[in-house]
Amino acid sequence: MNKYKQTAVASKDFEEMVKRAVEELKPFFQPKSIAVIGASHDVNSPGWVVFKQLIEYHRKGLLKAKVYGVNIKGGELFGEKLYKGITDIPDDIDLAVIIIPARFVPRAMEDCGKKKVRCAIIISAGFSEIGNTELEEEVKRIAEKYHIRVMGPNCLGVYDAISYVDTLFVPQFKQLEGKDVLSLPRPKLGPILFYSQSGALGAAVLDYMYGEEIGISKFVSVGNKMDIDEVDTLLWAKEDPHVRVVMMYIEGLKAERARLFVEVAREFVKHKPLVILKGGKGGAAAARAVMSHTASMAGAWRVYEAAFRQIGAIIADDLLKMLDAAKALAFQPPAAGKRIAIVTNGGGAGVLATDAAEAIGLEVPAPSEKVLNEFRKAQKEKLIVEFATFSNPFDLTGSATDDSYLAAIDIVMKSPEFDAVLVIGLHHVPTLSDKFVDKICKLIRKYKKPVVAVDIGGAEYAKYVRARFDDYGIPAFPTPERGIYALWSLVKYGQTLKKLGVFDEYIKKWKHVEVRQ
Repeated sequence: MNKYKQTAVASKDFEEMVKRAVEELKPFFQPKSIAVIGASHDVNSPGWVVFKQLIEYHRKGLLKAKVYGVNIKGGELFGEKLYKGITDIPDDIDLAVIIIPARFVPRAMEDCGKKKVRCAIIISAGFSEIGNTELEEEVKRIAEKYHIRVMGPNCLGVYDAISYVDTLFVPQFKQLEGKDVLSLPRPKLGPILFYSQSGALGAAVLDYMYGEEIGISKFVSVGNKMDIDEVDTLLWAKEDPHVRVVMMYIEGLKAERARLFVEVAREFVKHKPLVILKGGKGGAAAARAVMSHTASMAGAWRVYEAAFRQIGAIIADDLLKMLDAAKALAFQPPAAGKRIAIVTNGGGAGVLATDAAEAIGLEVPAPSEKVLNEFRKAQKEKLIVEFATFSNPFDLTGSATDDSYLAAIDIVMKSPEFDAVLVIGLHHVPTLSDKFVDKICKLIRKYKKPVVAVDIGGAEYAKYVRARFDDYGIPAFPTPERGIYALWSLVKYGQTLKKLGVFDEYIKKWKHVEVRQ
């Protein structure tokens, strides 16, 4: 169970905590064996869903861990023997997934202890979230007695896109007019770890990420946080090579862990960015909703906000901003300052981007004579049309070609006058080829200056353009405002790293993610 003291965390202490967390939490993400306690023949039960998907992943060779089913009645399911108890399983068990009525969980935990199980995910509900704190405390005492690390209760547990540990009991397909239709698809592999205090909201966000083709490394749903919480997750994520950014949906912090979370998170952001969305910002009604949901105290929003700012986290106002910020931070380096260049082939889109930038605190400076001369040179070489304007936004007009973008982007990327660049590439104009994204992305990836792309539209071609930018690790968005917010998150993280005195070190180590080209 959690042993970390409520004290200030020095860098040396932080590294020691990371080492311990990696060792203790490994079975949650990389188990050698899994026992599903509550594997069921009922197709509508969580025990059926979880056991089925783990067995299928294992048979496909995706999940390396051996999977065992436990059901008090014994028998067989999906061609696999069901054991009447976990102690009957002949092999060692790393991870137990418990999906049985709450009143039987203490006995199951005792059996796990005797079996020397290292980690348990308790999906079962019916504990402190409904006022049944005594039962939860009993389970906690048993876990501490046997040194079992516990995720939950009242949670979805884990989805790991690398190891294929998947304890989400929400089925991937549902019946619609007699056909199997995707209901909760798993997102593709990517560099984001998503931590959610809410299982249902977390599942919905995974669905959205799949649709937007935003990749994920791990999803962690902790429910009541009897043991595993935000602190443990950050400690694990710090050393996880598949994680470049952590985004968290938090409803409340446990009072006894709040200060430690701030200390650990402050150390964490020196290494990787953290994006936080706080649920329960309102008054009494919001606090009641949080308490009845995951047994957490919502607390005063201003107190949380101050703590998150002290950490250096990116504080998102809503779900979409959380995702946009995480997407940008996962693929682009932090910005050295807040001066941005806007390169566009649509004047109106450039104006909207400028409005959004100034409203959020970014600067859109007028270019120097040196930069203007570079653009004039490009005009003389017939790379950019003579009626383009360069006041920033740099409007290449609707006559922009692939070469126009290459010339303009090269100028602003090389110039020390700009810390970040927004590329608005409206695909509608006839002068752009179907290879313009590939060409400019290959140029952009030669630099360590952050770039975000925008293409407005919902048609097939617009989706293709944005997806192609994403393929190269250039985060793309359907509106100028969302693109600007993504750039702002890169600026904000850069400011945090500079405040902590580690910006230059961070940039030296930063590399473009290897993506599909």
